[in-house]
Amino acid sequence: MDKQKIIQFEQYDRKIVLEDGTEFYGRGFGSSCERVCELVFNTAMLGYQEIISDPAYTYQAVVMTYPIIGNYGTCDDDFESKVPTIGGLVVREYNDIPSNFRTTKTLNEVMEDYNIPGIEGMDTRELTRHIRDNGTCKVFFTSIDTPKEKALEILAATEIPTDAVKAVSCKKRWYSRTANAKYNVVAIDCGIKLSLIRILNSRGCNITIVPFDTSAEEVLKMKPDGIYISDGPGNPEDVPSVIELVRQLKGKCPIFGVGLGHEIIGLAYGAKTYKLKFGHRGCNHSVHSLINNTFRNHTQNHSYVIDAESVEGTELKITHVNLFDKTVEGVSCEKDNVYSVQYVPCEISLFYERFINLMKGDK
Repeated sequence: MDKQKIIQFEQYDRKIVLEDGTEFYGRGFGSSCERVCELVFNTAMLGYQEIISDPAYTYQAVVMTYPIIGNYGTCDDDFESKVPTIGGLVVREYNDIPSNFRTTKTLNEVMEDYNIPGIEGMDTRELTRHIRDNGTCKVFFTSIDTPKEKALEILAATEIPTDAVKAVSCKKRWYSRTANAKYNVVAIDCGIKLSLIRILNSRGCNITIVPFDTSAEEVLKMKPDGIYISDGPGNPEDVPSVIELVRQLKGKCPIFGVGLGHEIIGLAYGAKTYKLKFGHRGCNHSVHSLINNTFRNHTQNHSYVIDAESVEGTELKITHVNLFDKTVEGVSCEKDNVYSVQYVPCEISLFYERFINLMKGDK
C-alpha cells in the first residue's frame, strides 16, 4: 500500500459491513449511530434531499452513484415528508459548502437532526456493482473499530422490520386545502410524498390524508370524488388492510395509485407481486406507454413489481411497461375507473388530468 493510501485509510473513522462479510471504509457524516438496514442504490444525479425525505426509503440505506453529494444543501420547501425516515446514506464525496441561494441547512445538519448515519470516501462504483451482481442485502453502519465478527453477529441477529407503512403513515387524518377547490380527494397514506399533495392541490383538489388502516366505511363517509393510494415503503403484501380497502372501494369512485399504491391495486384485483434483485431507483428509467405508444423517462423507487403473467385473468389491463426489463409499470380497470403507475408521475403528467377528468365525470 502506497503512502497516500495509508494516509487516507488513517483518516477513516466509519465503515459499513455487508451481510456477506464485505467491508467498505470511509468517513462519517450526519449521525454517528449504529444501524442495520437494507442496502440499495440510486442512479439519480440530483435530488438527494427528496431521496433522504422520501418515506419509501424507510429501513433502507441508499448508495448514491453520482459522486458529489451535498453541494446545494437543503431547502425547507423541498422535503417530501415532515420527518425523514431513511436508514442511511452512502456517498463517494460529501460536500458541506452548499452553493444554492435557497439553502436553509446543510445535508449534514439535516441528517444529524433526524439521526441518519452517513458515510463518504469509499468507491461507490464498486459498491453499486456489488449490489447489482448480488442483490440488495442487509448492511451495518458502525465504527471502524468494530470487529467484523461482531458486526456479522449483529447483522445475523437483526431482521429488517415489516411494519414500514405503519411506521410512516399518519396517525390521524389531516388536511391540505386549496382556494376555489372543485374536488374532494381522500389520500390513503402509505408513505405519501408532499410534492404529490401539492400537485393535486394545484389542480383544484382539497386533500384529506388518512391513516393506512382507515376502513372503507370511514372513507365513504367523507364523500370523496376520488381516492389516491399513495406510494410508500416495503412489501405490498405487508399491508393487507389497504388491499382489502381497494377491493371494497373499487367501482364506487375513481381510484389512482402510485408506486406501492400501484402494487396494492394489482393485489386487490388478484394479481401477484414479486421482489426485484436490486430494484428500480433513479430518474432515468424508460417507460413505454401502451396507450399511445410513447416512450419517456421517469423517476422510480421500488423493490417490488406486479407479475405480468398474473395480470391475465384479472379485470386489469397492462398500460405501461419498463423498457429495461419489461416489468409492469402501469395498469388500469376502465370499468371501475381504477388506474395506477409504478413510477412517480411528474407535475405535467397526463395522469393527473385523467384523474381530474374521471372525478369531473363522477360528480
